[in-house]
Amino acid sequence: MLKGVLRNPLFLFPNISYDTHTMKLTPTIIFEDENLIVLDKPSGLLVHHDGKNKEYALTDWLLENYPNMKGVGEPMVLSVSESRIKNQESMCQKNPSDFSGTLTPLVVDRPGIVHRLDKDTSGVMVVAKNQEIHAFLKQQFQERSVTKTYICVVWGNIKEDFGTIDAPIGKSKKDFRQWRAGDKARGLMREAHTSFEVLKRIQENGEYFAVCRVFPKTGRTHQIRVHMKYIHHPLVGDTLYAQSKPYVLGFSRLALHAESLCFKLLSGEEKTFHSEIPEEFKNLL
Repeated sequence: MLKGVLRNPLFLFPNISYDTHTMKLTPTIIFEDENLIVLDKPSGLLVHHDGKNKEYALTDWLLENYPNMKGVGEPMVLSVSESRIKNQESMCQKNPSDFSGTLTPLVVDRPGIVHRLDKDTSGVMVVAKNQEIHAFLKQQFQERSVTKTYICVVWGNIKEDFGTIDAPIGKSKKDFRQWRAGDKARGLMREAHTSFEVLKRIQENGEYFAVCRVFPKTGRTHQIRVHMKYIHHPLVGDTLYAQSKPYVLGFSRLALHAESLCFKLLSGEEKTFHSEIPEEFKNLL
């Protein structure tokens, strides 16, 4: 028997939520017990700070509502070289090697964070309330026993109904903000595996698109965005990996949504949590 409060069984109302006083983007609680919280994160909400700016983040919301979570988990420590890049990004300069200032490693607090979604990706996330569950969940992610499903919309006509992309990911040779698969990558290459199925093919104004359900086995930064770009089908609304392409099909955001997350609770029970597919995606299915 699952203990805790399932606020909205299986599905939620549309996952855009605001603090009515500050008009800041806030998550919706799907499930909560004494150990963890399963959240529906709206597109546009940063998960945690990155040393570049003071934008309101999910971690700010967590500390405001769950102050006892302070110190839970592990901070992110950026090396001096990473600090240099973050500094360059905040200065809106293209070449990080031009910066010659003195830097020290940056320490970014991430209370309760076990995994993350990109700022413009919406959907289901789990956060830990205490150190025991944080370690328990982290181990599941590291062992790849957590099952994740996403919905995305991509450019182009994918001919196959199903596919698997096995392509290591490294940093881009040309743009320090990007990650790449294949020979356009540099540095340490990390294995990455993504499977997908095509749910629907669309033709509009002479362009082809595909709505896909995606199953990332690994959890590399920007993995789905990088892998779909690698097979020449970048995501709709991706301003980093499809910079020359316009917003289309009613999207004014990245067309990527974390649909479900399946993992074990501390009791050993395996449970799947869902986030309702946003209206932009529903309108295409």
